[in-house]
Amino acid sequence: MVLKIHGHAIAPLVRLVAEVCREKEVPYELVNVEVYKGEHKTPAFKEFQPFGQVPYIDDDGFILYESRAICRYIAKKYASQGTPDLVPREPKAEAIFEQAVSIETSNFNPFVLGITTEKIVKKHRGLEPNEDRLSDLVNNLKAKLDVYEVILGKQAYLAGGSITLADLFHLPYGTIVFEELGYDMLEDRPNVARWWKDITARPAWLAVKAKA
Repeated sequence: MVLKIHGHAIAPLVRLVAEVCREKEVPYELVNVEVYKGEHKTPAFKEFQPFGQVPYIDDDGFILYESRAICRYIAKKYASQGTPDLVPREPKAEAIFEQAVSIETSNFNPFVLGITTEKIVKKHRGLEPNEDRLSDLVNNLKAKLDVYEVILGKQAYLAGGSITLADLFHLPYGTIVFEELGYDMLEDRPNVARWWKDITARPAWLAVKAKA
């Protein structure tokens, strides 16, 4: 039975899960959820995702939500196919991988998500962005990327010499901030720019960049 991704085709984290499926050569079916009509907040949807968020997956009856957990599951279940070692198996390599995931979770995602909320989500809700908060988010992200510049000056990817989920987790919201919203934070950070060019050029990402 083909893996089913329940979500909206352009939702950032739906596209992330779809990207990882493509990295691992896992066929999937997108089950459309009309988020703009509030379908993800209905009791029927929340039976499977109690927080009313997309995506969740149905893998032959196995239900899983939270995109990072889904990506780990796919990478581990299909470890022998597609892009290798998206989750390293050797204990020390896995520990460095988890460190890199924590970098993204703590030092990247809060700021790109916050910028996206101020510039896009609020606009869709008919609200104006909080310019002071937006300025703080941008300045904090720049400071974090200065540290990324140091790390990526020593290695090709966040967890070492090979790409992992820790790198791929940056794609959806990083693309929104750096490309769609046009925040130029890469030109003065050549190591970050090299890394970003690398991960955004992956065929699996290009296939789902616009929609899953």
